[in-house]
Amino acid sequence: MSPGERSLYTVNLQRTFKEPVLVVALDGWVDAGLGAATAVSALLANAYDDDIVITFDGDHFLDQRARRPVSHIVNGVTKELTWPKTQIRFAKDLLGADMLFLIGPEPDFHWVGFVDSVVEIARTYGVKMMVGFGAFPAPAPHTRPVKLAATAPERSKELIPQVGIVQGTLEVPAGVSSALELGLAAAGIDAVTLWARVPHYVAAMPFPDASVALVDGLASVAGLALDSGTLRRAADNSRRQVDEVIAASPEHSSMVHKLEATIDASEGNPLGIDDMPSGDEIAAELERFLRGEEQ
Repeated sequence: MSPGERSLYTVNLQRTFKEPVLVVALDGWVDAGLGAATAVSALLANAYDDDIVITFDGDHFLDQRARRPVSHIVNGVTKELTWPKTQIRFAKDLLGADMLFLIGPEPDFHWVGFVDSVVEIARTYGVKMMVGFGAFPAPAPHTRPVKLAATAPERSKELIPQVGIVQGTLEVPAGVSSALELGLAAAGIDAVTLWARVPHYVAAMPFPDASVALVDGLASVAGLALDSGTLRRAADNSRRQVDEVIAASPEHSSMVHKLEATIDASEGNPLGIDDMPSGDEIAAELERFLRGEEQ
């Protein structure tokens, strides 16, 4: 860094890693049913180690009016502010493999600089691949296993069939994870984002089944040993609660039965639906979901 040049991140932990997997799950983008957020929380809670490696410059990347700091006041005296932070944390899988987690608020500004910084960090620590987490509302019943779809840059396109393919051409708003896919690929690092499809009627509430699918997908695509047992127990409880609500409404029960029939008739389709919605329909569903989050 040249004199006077501003550092865009701070190194909090000086250590080396052995070909870590970089898991990306930033707040503020599409995360129906809190699939990604819950998956990362479970992975960090169950991990062998959990340390902050990198803290990004929030004053440079974040809109502080949209993501206001928390003021700690005691008897009228302002003691301190807790600022929102985008960070990289370290953990290990069950067999000791290194993992890095890029978490916190998605940058509001300077995406190019953010991607450049993450690429620089990935090169420094020898990251072998990036795996992003996301979840979107879809025409799927809660009574069937959650399936994943994947997006990846050209370099890593062979990973997509391992996860699930969204056929056709889509034009949808992008998150910074898409920019990270392309930036890391240009640096010679494989990247893939896993998307859990969440039943549209539970997209606004926690849906741990989506988190289970993401954790299991990460283990499969990255060759990691991960435990999703706690999430599976939470998913069982959540599913029973949804069952009770659905059973109380003939209209809702009919809707679920129709979704089940569609899924069951489309075996072999990675998204589990017979007639794939058009790009415009998927984009409209995502936009409706995002508007609901912003209200």
